[in-house]
Amino acid sequence: MSENNNLPFKKANYIIMLVGIVTLILGFYIMTLDTEPYGFGFLGLTLGPLIVFAGFVIEFFAIFYKSKEENKE
Repeated sequence: MSENNNLPFKKANYIIMLVGIVTLILGFYIMTLDTEPYGFGFLGLTLGPLIVFAGFVIEFFAIFYKSKEENKE
């Protein structure tokens, strides 16, 4: 494979992004499981949004992550 790779992210970045997307989907799904009216229960107001927030943090980390191989160059 060529050393002059023009892709903005490495394989590790894409794997972390996929984990973040799965986390986001899981958080939104957990919010739909709430049985309280208008989603005002624990799942809809606390747990689901915390997991969604964690998914966004993972995505942010994936964008700025640089592998150790990249730092050696």
